[in-house]
Amino acid sequence: MPPPQALAIAKQKGLDLVEISPTAVPPVCRIMDFGKYQYQEQKRTREARKHQKVIEVKEIKFRPKVDEHDYQFKKKHIERFLEDGDKVKATIFFRGREMAHPEIGRRILERLIEDLGEVAIAETMPRLEGNQMHTILSRKPSGGGKGRPAAPKAPTAHIAPMAPMAPPVETVETVETAETAETAETAETAETATAAPSAQPQPQ
Repeated sequence: MPPPQALAIAKQKGLDLVEISPTAVPPVCRIMDFGKYQYQEQKRTREARKHQKVIEVKEIKFRPKVDEHDYQFKKKHIERFLEDGDKVKATIFFRGREMAHPEIGRRILERLIEDLGEVAIAETMPRLEGNQMHTILSRKPSGGGKGRPAAPKAPTAHIAPMAPMAPPVETVETVETAETAETAETAETAETATAAPSAQPQPQ
């Protein structure tokens, strides 16, 4: 359809002629309400954002001389952030002469990684950058994460136990009995046939 004719039809219907696929040969256009189309697209985008989880990186700061109570308090905050699906950046700040003993901060971060080993994994090992040492923790995937769920096993067929067969002795005896009867009958016939000629009088 020529573009002028399509424009005329769109004006008659009070709609717009919108080019959908400009790279196609020939280009594809559609007669629609362009304002309504824009509103629907914006609505779809808002709905997609509602169902989208944005992962944030929370930062928890420690000092090399952190006491036990403060350490446990901050560790609980890290567990809560991980349960919400966020990542946590644990940072040790060094000041002045504390820079001469970075192993103290490293031990704190290594202890933190070990204490949270059941719920978190360390994406980066503790490393020193300037006067800060940090590591990034993320939630540990449940059930291995990568593996696919195991396929359900096919039901195993249960074979019922076979009924006990009749003792083969009975069958053999039955066959022998039949053969014995047949043999006895044959023997009796033969004896009768043999005795019959001896009963005839001999000619004198």
